Amino acid sequence: MATGGEATQAFEALVLAAGVGSRFGGGKLLAPWAGGVLLDGALAAAFAAPARAVTVVTGADADRVAAAARAFAGRVGEAGRLSVVHAADYAEGLGASLRTGAAALPADAAGVFVFLGDMPRVPHGVLAQLAAAVRTGAPAAAPAFGGRRGNPVLLGAGLIPQLLDLKGDAGARAILQALGARLALVEAPDDGVLFDVDERGDLDKRRT
Repeated sequence: MATGGEATQAFEALVLAAGVGSRFGGGKLLAPWAGGVLLDGALAAAFAAPARAVTVVTGADADRVAAAARAFAGRVGEAGRLSVVHAADYAEGLGASLRTGAAALPADAAGVFVFLGDMPRVPHGVLAQLAAAVRTGAPAAAPAFGGRRGNPVLLGAGLIPQLLDLKGDAGARAILQALGARLALVEAPDDGVLFDVDERGDLDKRRT
């Protein structure tokens, strides 16, 4: 939980959990994972971030996903930091989820972590480093492993308005690419910043 000086920075966290999961065959975020469901991994990372609150963006299977998010938050004593919003146009892709999530952020947000609901192995230790990079002037920060940029990303306050204009399924990729060398890259300790679950077989790939 964010405390002290971290809380005053007013970072927020979004967990994008709206996708249909068509390659998985549906129901992806509620699939069994590590004693819970897949979404739990992303939520654990989001609550571990130096963020004031965590907003889950639902879409497909909205009621069950929202219930799973609330159940997890309750189990870990973080119910007070959780909110849930629904992206009615979720079928459009990540752009719709990000627009909905960004519109729900408080006006004083100093930045927003963007977590993907199907990425359950994000190393928590990298999150404070991302925050430090933005606090010290970077417009955005992202983890990297093996020369590849990963997730979650942390977008500074100046970039949040651009999220409101996103369309399609590319997410914030164009925003990050436009930053060039101004995007701070933080080396991650393992490939959890790259690992996502697309197909059912990916559920067995739990280690680096």
